[in-house]
Amino acid sequence: MVTGIGAVTPLGNCARDTWLRLTQGKSGIGPITLFDASRFPTRIAGEVKNFPFQKWLEHDPPLACATRSTFFALQAAAEAYKDAGLKPLEVDPNRFGIYFGAGDSGIDFDPFVKTLVASFTTGGTEIVDKSKYVRFAGEHMSALREFEGQPFMTVTHLTRLFDIRGPVSNCLTACAASSQAIGEAFEWILRGDADVMMAGGSHSMIYPMGVAGFSLLTALSTRNDAPEKASRPFDKKRDGFVISEGAGVLILENLDHAKGRGAPIYGEVIGYGSTADAYRLTDMDPDGKGAARAMTIAMEKAGIRPANVDYINAHGTSTTVNDSLETLVIKKVMGEHASKVPVSSTKSMLGHMIAAAGGVEAIICLLAMRDSLLPPTINYEEPDPECDLDYVPNTARRSDVNVALSNSFGFGGQNICLVLRKYNGT
Repeated sequence: MVTGIGAVTPLGNCARDTWLRLTQGKSGIGPITLFDASRFPTRIAGEVKNFPFQKWLEHDPPLACATRSTFFALQAAAEAYKDAGLKPLEVDPNRFGIYFGAGDSGIDFDPFVKTLVASFTTGGTEIVDKSKYVRFAGEHMSALREFEGQPFMTVTHLTRLFDIRGPVSNCLTACAASSQAIGEAFEWILRGDADVMMAGGSHSMIYPMGVAGFSLLTALSTRNDAPEKASRPFDKKRDGFVISEGAGVLILENLDHAKGRGAPIYGEVIGYGSTADAYRLTDMDPDGKGAARAMTIAMEKAGIRPANVDYINAHGTSTTVNDSLETLVIKKVMGEHASKVPVSSTKSMLGHMIAAAGGVEAIICLLAMRDSLLPPTINYEEPDPECDLDYVPNTARRSDVNVALSNSFGFGGQNICLVLRKYNGT
């Protein structure tokens, strides 16, 4: 059972604000302000705005060296924990686990690193001046700060602040990470390893190396003059994804445990499929076989057929290849039902939060069930013959949702599909 949700996104610092603006078709994309991107081909991103960093630092001084990703995770986790009505005495900490998809928040272009790189090489000639290096490092960098740059530190802070002493794991399977975390947390509860799991992910790659890397791959939109129009999944004129940041956290519980404490229930995770393409580092298998298997496995585990699916939250990145291939995959898996099931990409408004994307999108599926309201795919203006499904274009739509699929297809060919269902009270 999913009993609590929390989110930090470019549209809001909580799940409620994010959902409200999503259903209004608002975009969270704008110019990059976190660093000087004036010389980059892509100068737009989905930045988290007005985040209360100071509040967290006042509450917990050891966070002084934590990354943006960690702060976002803590905020979303605190919201989910409170939303689930959890109290320390109600949860055995030894039966409370965490599976998280946490990404880096690079420090690669801070003044220390730039000066260090410059000191080691000049015109290709190595400079051996260890005294200068040691002196500079002692003045500007602590071991703690380096330690905080590791993705597992986000989980360390979460376990410390929420007294999580049960099974723990961190994964970083690119864009599939937080969906994988939810799926594995689901499996751990089924196995009896925990009664309660915190699951989801957080990420921020809006820093020079992150943006430069995706720019070199020509994966990012360069629609810098119209940021709100840049992310346009399934539209014929899409030109790449928009990088963004945030966190999505869910509290999962064994049904008996949730009912025993009278917990609110948003819905339930009933299926999880995980596969690899074993193809290329950046491209999906052109036949979509791996992604199709992930969807099929998840549906088989859930015991449902294509006709039972009421909504698909697509991976839908707004890249030319991904969107056409995902359309092909949905057709393969859903058969004649493919043209009947609504499919939307909320990345059109949120951008792509990389490791955090799947966690937020699972939350969106649950809220669509709760409110019988499908979020739209905005910026859908010119149909693409290769993308010919019902993408809920531009405006939210009233529709009952009993079963939803959430797709996450990561770089390196890592495919995850989650099946979520409205809880019927039995």
